[in-house]
Amino acid sequence: MAKTWAESRPGHGAGRVQGRGAAPRAGAVSGTRRRGVLLGAALVLLAAGAVGGPPAVAADSATAAAPLWFDGVTADQVSVSGTRFADGHGREVVLRGFNVSGETKLEEYGGLPFASTADARASAAALRSLTGGNAVRFLLSWAYAEPRPGQVDTAYLDRATDQIKALLDAGLRVFPDFHQDLHSRYLFHKDSWYTGDGAPRWAVEAGGYPVENCGVCILWGQNITQNQAVKNATRDFWNNRVLTVPTASGTRSVPIQDAFLDTAQKTMAHLAAKLTPAEFAGVVGFDPYNEPYAGEYASGQTSRMWERDRLWPFYEKFRARMDAAGWRDKPVFVEPNMFWNANLDFARHEGGLLDAGAIGRRYVFNTHFYDQKAISGVFMWGKANDGQYSTDFGTVRDRSTALNTAAIVSEFGHPLTGYTSDKAPTVNKAMYQALDSRVPGARWWSAPTGSGPVLSSTQWQWDIYSGRHREAMNGNPNKILTEGDAWNDEDLSAVALDSSGRAVLRQDARLLDRLYPGAVAGRTLAFSYEDRSRDGNTILTWNKIPDSMPNTARLVGSGRYGMLVWRSEGATRAPTQLHLPAGFTAAATTVVSDLGTVTGPPEYTARDRIADHPIASAAETGTSDARRLLLSAPAAADTAGTLHYALVADGTAAPSAELRAAAQRELTAWAAGAGFGPAS
Repeated sequence: MAKTWAESRPGHGAGRVQGRGAAPRAGAVSGTRRRGVLLGAALVLLAAGAVGGPPAVAADSATAAAPLWFDGVTADQVSVSGTRFADGHGREVVLRGFNVSGETKLEEYGGLPFASTADARASAAALRSLTGGNAVRFLLSWAYAEPRPGQVDTAYLDRATDQIKALLDAGLRVFPDFHQDLHSRYLFHKDSWYTGDGAPRWAVEAGGYPVENCGVCILWGQNITQNQAVKNATRDFWNNRVLTVPTASGTRSVPIQDAFLDTAQKTMAHLAAKLTPAEFAGVVGFDPYNEPYAGEYASGQTSRMWERDRLWPFYEKFRARMDAAGWRDKPVFVEPNMFWNANLDFARHEGGLLDAGAIGRRYVFNTHFYDQKAISGVFMWGKANDGQYSTDFGTVRDRSTALNTAAIVSEFGHPLTGYTSDKAPTVNKAMYQALDSRVPGARWWSAPTGSGPVLSSTQWQWDIYSGRHREAMNGNPNKILTEGDAWNDEDLSAVALDSSGRAVLRQDARLLDRLYPGAVAGRTLAFSYEDRSRDGNTILTWNKIPDSMPNTARLVGSGRYGMLVWRSEGATRAPTQLHLPAGFTAAATTVVSDLGTVTGPPEYTARDRIADHPIASAAETGTSDARRLLLSAPAAADTAGTLHYALVADGTAAPSAELRAAAQRELTAWAAGAGFGPAS
């Protein structure tokens, strides 16, 4: 779920919001809810193509490249090291990818992201090939995992495990998420304007909740704070209300939160048992609860108190369940109060796990961010600009530091249809910019030491069935949803299938297929990527090479470029690794680094784990066509504390050795004078 704006003050204070940016309701048409703006025909599949069953997804028949010496289980294992993620080689890791997917919220494929394992495999190959992503947040459904009280559906868990395996085989790291929005779909009647996902039918029926009614709601997320049924059910979960539920042997008392924890533990134990040790190494952790909120605060209770007294104890219980299920070495991805970082003052609730202390390596600070101002269409009339979200994402970095753990932004994005969809190109570019660095492009070269760590993230969302669903909303056969995400008028999927069944991007490939440091042999000090993505016919350039570096500017030209500065810790011979977007071909890619300069990096080779070339390239793991740049500092020049830099560009065709050398001199002088200082 994502944050949009709406206000209501029915008593306890808060203006609130949510709903990932659906346009205001214009009424139902023929039982199916409509959007104001439709996708272009080149990117949207005709709904008729989905009739009669799930669409056939074209499989990628290419053979993945053989792994290199530093690939495999050691590289796949990710843990928390201070405020960063690290792999088994000790390299700093950045997780980048997507949520897979909102399809789990729907009934059409049984509460899973894919209709089949084959579709999961094809989708994973497309995600790797089209975006170079290395991680996914995999959505699971409590309703389908525990359809009857105390009885876990192992067939559902088997299907989920098979789909997760397909993603792992493609080189993607995975962290599962027990997802919920508005507590449960079963709170909503068949003619409702809205729906939810999460808790099973039996839990809702036993709760005895009032008939749901949001009143005057423009956006679906207003149900969170205006629909009494949603508020009561959510409050009951956090208070662990004891429900009386019927079973085959009679009624029994079930504390509702304990029931969820039992199912979560069984789910995790099932995954640990069904995955091989090598596969399980690629499972990063677990996100126990999507976008938590109190439902209603108790009398005298503040949002901060609720986090301290209800939310954090729940996470401690979940941590114990992970340990018991065989996940002791994997962190819990804990989300704060969903309103803690709302960018509208009246919608923000104090939070961010302020009273949790230094939570350390067994937890990850896991948050979402949506621009409520931009989605509202009221509080931000224009487009996003350079540095738009530097402060918002800087706050995430600050909470990570205070909590002494790594951070991830596990949802972000903007609607691709609707009356504010014209903002999507600039909003999403500004979000990726802020994930890469807390310094705006205009100041990056003059103040790179403020850049901070590169934030891990998973964009909402990657749904290959976008635009061709067949979802009976709330079980109503007269309301078959086909458009967009087929859920509460949302439309945020970055991917769809074309008429041949092959995955295509619905957003600018320059934006989504990004240069990023997936693994750094040391500690990242600064990073920036100028993607030159488009807003219509306008090329968005927010990080211009300064005039004081004319040779570097000439080398970059009008092309894309990234700049990485890192400090070696002298702990590994595994290389620093950056994903190379499509277009950064062997012939077109120029690298200028303290390690050397080259146009057309050679294929990576090594003898006795010593790289033959300090600058090389190779296929990404699990793929045949996505590429990565590999930077290997010679041992003699890579003692702990050594400062390294690398400019990676696809601009000037075949720049001369003289131009590369001149750019190297400029960059060496810049790095020496930028203020990175000695190793601490």
